[in-house]
Amino acid sequence: MSTSTPEAVKKLLENMQTDLRSLSMECKKKFPPVKEAAESGIVKIKTIAARNTDILASLKENSSEVVQPFLMGCGTKEPKITQLCLAAVQRLMTHEVVSEAAAGNIINMLWQLMENGLEELKLLQTVLVLLTTNTVVHDEILSKAIVLCFRLHFTKDNITNNTAAATVRQVVTVVFERMVAEDERFKGIVEQPTPVQGNTNRRSVSTLRPSAKDAYMLFQDLCQLVNADAPYWLVGMTEMTRTFGLELLESVLNDFPGVFLQHQEFSFLLKERVCPLVIKLFSPNIKFRQGSSSAASPAPVEKPYFPICMRLLRVVSVLIKHFYSLLVTECEIFLSLLVKFLDGEKPQWLRAVAVESVHRLCVQPHLLRSFCQSYDMKQHSTKVFRDIVNALGSFIQSLFIVPNTGNPAATNAPAGGSGSGAQAAAQGGPGAGGQGGSLITQAAFEYRGTWIPLMTVSVQGSAKATYLEMLDKVEPPSIPEGYAMSVAFSALLDLVRGITSMIERELAKEEEEVAVRREANPDQNAQAEPEAHLVWEEMVSACWCGLLAALSLLLDASTDETATESILKAELTMASLCGRLGLVTPRDAFITAICKASLPPHYTLTVLSSNATNLNNKAYSIQGQTVQIISPSSESHQQVVAVGQPLTVQPQGTVVLTAKNIQCMRTLLNLAHCHGAVLGTSWQLVLATLQHLVWILGLKPGVGGALKPGRAVEGPSTVLTTAVMTDLPFISNILSRLFESSQYLDDVSLHHLINALCSLSLEAMEMAYGTNKEPSLFAVAKLLETGLVNMDRIEILWRPLAGHLLEVCQHPNARMREWGAEAVTALIKAGLAYKHNPPLAQNQRLQLLLLNPLKELSNVLHADIRQKQLESVLQILQSQGDSLGPGWPLVLGVIGAIRNDQGESLIRTAFQCLQLVVTDFLPTMPCMCLQIVVDVAGSFGLQNQELNISLTSIGLLWNISDYFFQRGEAITQDLEREEAALQKQAREKGEPLNRPFHPAPPFDCLWLCLYAKLGQLCVDPRPAVRKSAGQTMFSTIAAHGTLLQQSTWHIVVWKVLFHLLDCVRKSSTTADKEKIESGGGNILIHHSRDTAEKQWAETWVLTLAGVARIFNTRRYLLQQLGDFFKAWEVLLDHIQSAALSKNNEVSLAALKSFQEILQIGTPVKDSAMPTEALALAVMGVPPVLIDPLSASGPGRHLLRSDSMLERLTRYNGAELQAPPQGEESALEDAALWWSAWNTWYRTGTDSTRPPSGGTGTDRPSFVPSQPFLTALVQIVPALYQHIETGFSMEDLRKLGVILHGAVSIPISSDASPFILPSYTEAVLTSLQEAVLTALDVLQKAICVGPESLQVMYPAIFEQLLLFVEFSCKPPQYGKLETKHVANAKYNQAEWVALNYVPFAERSLEVVVDQYQKTACHKAVINEKVLQNIIKTLRMPLGLKYACPSESTWKLAVSSLLKVLSIGLPVARQHASSGMFETMWPELANAFEDFLFTKSTPPDNVSIQEFQKNEAIDVEVVQLISTEILPFANFIPKDFVGQIMTMLNKGSIHSQSSSFTEAEIDVRMREEFSKVCFETLLQFSFSNKVSTPQEGYISRMALSVLLKRSQDVLRRYVDDERLSGRCPLPRQQVTEIIFVLKAISTLMDSLKKTQPENVDGTTWAQVIALYPTLVECITCSSSEVSSALKEALGPFKDFMQPPVSRVQNGES
Repeated sequence: MSTSTPEAVKKLLENMQTDLRSLSMECKKKFPPVKEAAESGIVKIKTIAARNTDILASLKENSSEVVQPFLMGCGTKEPKITQLCLAAVQRLMTHEVVSEAAAGNIINMLWQLMENGLEELKLLQTVLVLLTTNTVVHDEILSKAIVLCFRLHFTKDNITNNTAAATVRQVVTVVFERMVAEDERFKGIVEQPTPVQGNTNRRSVSTLRPSAKDAYMLFQDLCQLVNADAPYWLVGMTEMTRTFGLELLESVLNDFPGVFLQHQEFSFLLKERVCPLVIKLFSPNIKFRQGSSSAASPAPVEKPYFPICMRLLRVVSVLIKHFYSLLVTECEIFLSLLVKFLDGEKPQWLRAVAVESVHRLCVQPHLLRSFCQSYDMKQHSTKVFRDIVNALGSFIQSLFIVPNTGNPAATNAPAGGSGSGAQAAAQGGPGAGGQGGSLITQAAFEYRGTWIPLMTVSVQGSAKATYLEMLDKVEPPSIPEGYAMSVAFSALLDLVRGITSMIERELAKEEEEVAVRREANPDQNAQAEPEAHLVWEEMVSACWCGLLAALSLLLDASTDETATESILKAELTMASLCGRLGLVTPRDAFITAICKASLPPHYTLTVLSSNATNLNNKAYSIQGQTVQIISPSSESHQQVVAVGQPLTVQPQGTVVLTAKNIQCMRTLLNLAHCHGAVLGTSWQLVLATLQHLVWILGLKPGVGGALKPGRAVEGPSTVLTTAVMTDLPFISNILSRLFESSQYLDDVSLHHLINALCSLSLEAMEMAYGTNKEPSLFAVAKLLETGLVNMDRIEILWRPLAGHLLEVCQHPNARMREWGAEAVTALIKAGLAYKHNPPLAQNQRLQLLLLNPLKELSNVLHADIRQKQLESVLQILQSQGDSLGPGWPLVLGVIGAIRNDQGESLIRTAFQCLQLVVTDFLPTMPCMCLQIVVDVAGSFGLQNQELNISLTSIGLLWNISDYFFQRGEAITQDLEREEAALQKQAREKGEPLNRPFHPAPPFDCLWLCLYAKLGQLCVDPRPAVRKSAGQTMFSTIAAHGTLLQQSTWHIVVWKVLFHLLDCVRKSSTTADKEKIESGGGNILIHHSRDTAEKQWAETWVLTLAGVARIFNTRRYLLQQLGDFFKAWEVLLDHIQSAALSKNNEVSLAALKSFQEILQIGTPVKDSAMPTEALALAVMGVPPVLIDPLSASGPGRHLLRSDSMLERLTRYNGAELQAPPQGEESALEDAALWWSAWNTWYRTGTDSTRPPSGGTGTDRPSFVPSQPFLTALVQIVPALYQHIETGFSMEDLRKLGVILHGAVSIPISSDASPFILPSYTEAVLTSLQEAVLTALDVLQKAICVGPESLQVMYPAIFEQLLLFVEFSCKPPQYGKLETKHVANAKYNQAEWVALNYVPFAERSLEVVVDQYQKTACHKAVINEKVLQNIIKTLRMPLGLKYACPSESTWKLAVSSLLKVLSIGLPVARQHASSGMFETMWPELANAFEDFLFTKSTPPDNVSIQEFQKNEAIDVEVVQLISTEILPFANFIPKDFVGQIMTMLNKGSIHSQSSSFTEAEIDVRMREEFSKVCFETLLQFSFSNKVSTPQEGYISRMALSVLLKRSQDVLRRYVDDERLSGRCPLPRQQVTEIIFVLKAISTLMDSLKKTQPENVDGTTWAQVIALYPTLVECITCSSSEVSSALKEALGPFKDFMQPPVSRVQNGES
């Protein structure tokens, strides 16, 4: 809360009044004057408050009076009153209402209290409040106040002392702060300083302002007091200590350096008073030698006193830090003293504090630089900076050498033992705060038995001292072991860190400025100013020896990873700094030190030793002390992390790597990585060392040259601990990064690096000669890595790099050359992938430069190198294929450089490359390379190492052809452009243009090259290759042939296709018939491919089919070539020779090809047009998939002939792109078709001719297969379409012979299961279907053809009827013995006759069908077709039950009935012409043979079957009754007679004696007899009897019948009577029953007939039967009785007397 707000003022007034009241109360009794003063004070305050507006100001004016009562109160010396008064006074002070006069009074009063020793703390508090709240106190009053505080500092009471000391410090600070504030106020005003008079009058300070004057007087007196002189200003001081004085001096110097630097008076004090004082006080320390002050010495030297010494050093630190510029000479003295204090002869504590002071300097690099400039660079001056560094080094060395006498307790403490730990803990030593050393291994240095622990003394870069801060200690403290070392170590590191970072900062700044200046005016060659450089170089030169000596020693002695890391970092930064400053010797010295530390102790490495010797020979002298660079001692107690082999020619033992070695190695890596640019020639050192380390660690190069931990190939000698195993990935990572960073090197540095690597590599190659020991691949791997990261400037290093690596590729050591190849190929790949500027596409020279080594690798004979080469080609294609451009011939050359002796894997890799080229890169390569691609692909097809590759390469050729097809126009243009250029060149040289297939245009030549390659592959010795090549070639020609010019087609047909056919035919006919056991390895070969002959057969098939398909699909194109007819003949000749080859597969395929060129394929569905099949062919579906025979395989029903016909017409309607046919082309076409017919005829005749001679046992050499014959016959319909106009009877006859022959050929039993249905099924084979189809086509053609053709009908009937006969009499094939299919054993080589029944029956159906259509045709009538049909049918009808198949005779009957129903009317029509004379007897015989067959039905016929068969007989009789007898007058008499006799024979039941009792009544054909009888009767009584003779015949028959009945009945009655109880024989009973039934039938017929048609005698005979019937009534058989009942019933009609009408009729 502010003290001037109205509220605060009001409160102040209240409080003051309260205080005064309390005071008057307290003093009422004892001190009346005080009481009165207090009361008048109250009145005074009230009046002030009432009269003034600004109360505080008026209070201040009157403050002496206001304060008076309180001062009087203090004078009472009563504690209670005194305290009250002091509190009141303090309140007034805080409100700043105390004037200068009042302040004087207060101070005097306080002085009295002090002298009386009252309320000392309160006094101090009051003084402090007085001096801090305002600035009214000056001069003598101020000095009195300060003295008062000093006096209180020296009382007996501890608390008072400490409070007073703090107050003094604060008061001193306040005095100087007032001065600083005063300076701020007057900052703007320039004063004319009066010249300082000499130091005659020390009080001459008239130039200073008041506050400054106070400060000056105070500081001057402080110096006086420390120097034990009387003060000038601080009057009244009684005593003073030097330590307190020094502390005050230090704090003023430290806190207010500006005061001394800005005011001459003060600087004068520094130079004249402070420095001499310090030097004087230092004198005992300088003279003192530890150990020299023995008790006996006469004049004992004053001993150094720790508190003063330590404080002096603090003051010195401050003086050097802040006032170095003022006190150059003095500082030189101070620094020299400091260096002296580090001597081993000085007490331990003194050395410790001195080291702490030096440390404080080391963290101020700018100060160090000033030293260097002020001393080291001046002539005749002490080399202070160098001395400091060397002194530190000597100090560290001395610690290892001199026994540690200062601390006896810890001298022999064991390493990390509890002694030292406990000691440190007991002394509260830093870093050992209470932790038992035995539990944690302590960081330490150890060297030749001396063990020095290492403590954490300060954070890096800050010098936090321990003993310089021990202001409370009077006795010198005991220094823990290792403390001094730890501080010295930190100092050393901070020194290096400070100097290097400072110089590097300035360097960077300078480079920036230079760059800026260069930009501003590029003409001038901007240079840096040399002075700065000189300083830097001087600093480095001054310090490097000492640093290196100390650091090497420490590095060797260090047992702690962190410490080691720091030392290495220091060496590294120094090396890099030297490099940047171009100081070669120190740079190499530091690098050598790191290298040596990385390798095992005493490891021989020539590069290093040469370098180290010239260092060791210089022992650097430091102030007369020699500092030897210590070579690493081997007995350091280090953790071993790896054991490995040294990299030497002669195997030596193993060497050991410690954790420290690995750490040093990491530093080395770091150095090379971050500072490669400044290494220059030291690359040799670094890389050699790294190579050895990598070798010992067993790192092996991996992808891209990065080193990875290898497998322990080296046997048991390489041992790595887990500690180092975890480090290895990091190390290998850094190693890689190191070479990655080479991209930031300038060209010169990069060449240094490459040269160093190449020479390392040459050494490694030398070592690897003649041994199979693992070579060192470090250099090769790193060359690769360096190349990879410097792609942007690869041209500068490519020649040395690639040249060296190609040498490596030829090295006899496999591992070595493998890496050479890895490196070369990786670089090429990377080079091509890199985005160069300008891009490679525009920089062809660079592209070819990069690709050239790849080509060079083809000359290396080692297979592993070739493998690598090809793999990289593959990768190049995958990544850069698009941009190879002019590099293509080179790449294709590498891919195509394969030989059969190269082994599979190489060929396989090369082939992968080719596949990639073909699938992805054809569009991007120049067109002139396409032919190379075709050649290369062809060469892969022809290699014999790997079949799959040959096959796939054929697929590639197909893909290539597709590409040609799609890009035809573009390729043509490019090629023609090139062709023009080439021709121009050729003309200039006067040579003809040398190109295969020359006259053809270039694009066609490309195709011809492709076809020629495929043609070669089509006759390859390997069947699979032939097959694949064939399919590809034909598909290609089919799909893309349209692109070729017409003249080129001529070459294709004669030079490619026919040439190929000739070769294949030749090879097939001469192929070996030996069986091939297996197909290599354990592949089984199917029996259909187990001889070379069979394999060639397959090729023949494919080739022929392919050529045929081309002729078919390209017919109209080929027809325009002049010699098409000739070509057609040649093709037909090939087809014929194939069809007649003694190989089923070939012959069948030949026919398929024949079908194809006639354009019969079988569409997949009826709806599919043939164009689809062709489309499939064009799309490249292999020919195997288009099967012209697929529609009617075995087991399918015959396609209805009408659809076949439709299909054929459809085919011919859809002929492809047919041009409108003129007369000529029609004639030419006819010639082609007739040529085809003749071929067919020759083929058919030869193949179906039965074998002649020989008995049935000789197996014929070759019998055509069913599919072959089927195909042969299937050709007929299509062929006929084209030749029907000239087709003659003679041709039909020829055809018939072949068809008959074909059907007659049996099947070999091993094929029968596939062709024959099981015997129970009645199905046609495809061959039989085809034969019928052929006839059907002919018949239809005749049907719609002109009249002249109809003469061919009978011939067709004749042919069909021949086939019908097969049902009962199968045909013979020569003399070949055939077995019935059911008896043939499939495995025997026998011939099986077909089941001809279905075929015959189908033929019969066709006959009937045709006859129904053609019965009235003249030719049919003239040629007695009907008679022939009946004659043919007689055979099955006569055999009836003896037929091979029951269905046959049933069909024969129904067919006969159908034919007759049509034929008989025709025959009657033509009765007069006599055309049918000979038919009737045939017909009668047929009826006779059938109705009264000689064969008996089989025993197992069921009753139902029997009844069905009887119904058929009945049907025949009914036909007679409806179709023949009613027309008897048109029919020859004897025929009618034969019919009557037959009916008569049927009506009298002739029983069969073989029936069982139960069946007898059914089996007696009663129904049949009855119908015959009825027909007979009906015919007898018909009123249409034309001649008496006919009537007579029937009456005759009737009377015979009646007479016979009478006899039978009589005989039965007699026998019955005689037999008594015995039943009569069954036959007799049956006979009597039949007679009775006949009688009842006769009665029925007589009733139905007109009475006038019946003869009287007949009636008489019928009535005469009656008595006999009655006789039978007595019989015992129930069957007879029931029949009798039926017979007697009708007689009731005779029971009426005759009506008169009848009599009249008789009369």
